[in-house]
Amino acid sequence: MSLPRLLLALTFGLLTALPALAFDTRARAAWVYDVTTRTVLLDKNAHEPLPPASMSKLMTLNMLFEALRDGRVTMNTTFAVSTKAKQMGGSKMFVEERDRPTVEDLIHGIVVNSGNDACVVVAEGLNGTESDFSRAMNVRAKALGMNDSTFTNSSGWPEPGHRMSVHDLGILAVRLIEEFPEYYPYFAHTEFNYKDRVPSNANNRNPLLRLGPDGDWTADGLKTGHTQEAGYGLVGSAVQKDGRRIVFVLTGLATEADRAQEGEQIVNWAFRQFVQKTLVKKGQRVAEADVWLGNASRVGLVPAEDVTLLLPALVQEGVTAEVSYTSPLRAPIAAGQELAELVIHVPDLPDARVPLVAEGSVGSGGLQVRLMTAAKVLYRRFLEEAPAS
Repeated sequence: MSLPRLLLALTFGLLTALPALAFDTRARAAWVYDVTTRTVLLDKNAHEPLPPASMSKLMTLNMLFEALRDGRVTMNTTFAVSTKAKQMGGSKMFVEERDRPTVEDLIHGIVVNSGNDACVVVAEGLNGTESDFSRAMNVRAKALGMNDSTFTNSSGWPEPGHRMSVHDLGILAVRLIEEFPEYYPYFAHTEFNYKDRVPSNANNRNPLLRLGPDGDWTADGLKTGHTQEAGYGLVGSAVQKDGRRIVFVLTGLATEADRAQEGEQIVNWAFRQFVQKTLVKKGQRVAEADVWLGNASRVGLVPAEDVTLLLPALVQEGVTAEVSYTSPLRAPIAAGQELAELVIHVPDLPDARVPLVAEGSVGSGGLQVRLMTAAKVLYRRFLEEAPAS
């Protein structure tokens, strides 16, 4: 049963919204996500498995961060460098076989230098061989819900079958931000020169990190990627001064300049076209539900937390809401018990669904009380269903 929308429209002060201006990206695939409100803002070919290039190094870092969290390694653990690692082509950290880089060195080497050699060192250090590490990556990816990803190596080196979707890259980025806050700051580091060997490759290629903190937002991660097959790509994240954060993924752009321009524009779009608004406060009654055979005939329905949503910046008309629950509810009911769902419809965005809980307790009534409350429920039901004269 759904309560009349009029109840909720009055509660929300007749909130309405104009559709936000869409972002017409040149990327082959794109995904933009408001982390704070868990809202997808842009989805273009988001589940298409594509060559991820070096952006797939984020999965290698995830495996390394999990090893750190689980105590299998520490930041000071050293790994051997194999001939295979030393001979890796493409972007490099420039490790030699005589080196014993620490885990912290390797994090820098992957994040800043995009070192293919560093990825192989990590893979062999954690799992013995890169092939075994790739198999472990695939198992872990499926466990994390990354169903569009298949890994054949640790670095994103072009190989048939090595694929990720921008959606999977996005949810992986959110995981790195939220699950590993102690390691996430490494993604904002702009320079690393291992043993003074990489002056031409010492700077982080993420173009947004160079924009500085003086504007509306600050970029603090995550990873670029480029191969001839993949084009130019970027997994990025930016945060406003109020703490609102977005994650975005772009891939298949034609030039490095396109990547920089598109990345900056998509962040500006996400922050300027959408704003956060608290529609209902924690504990604020949004509706009442009938209770069957209790010592009260109704119970208030309230959210357990503030209901804060992302809305198009030009708020005028269009936001609607409804409460759904199975009526009548049966006593006893405990305060805080989840009873219903508030569904909020915003133009051009996915519906927001918020649990509603009991405002107070309702006990089982004695026979006389139960008969009286049951009669009240039935009478209200009769009035609701009676045809208007």
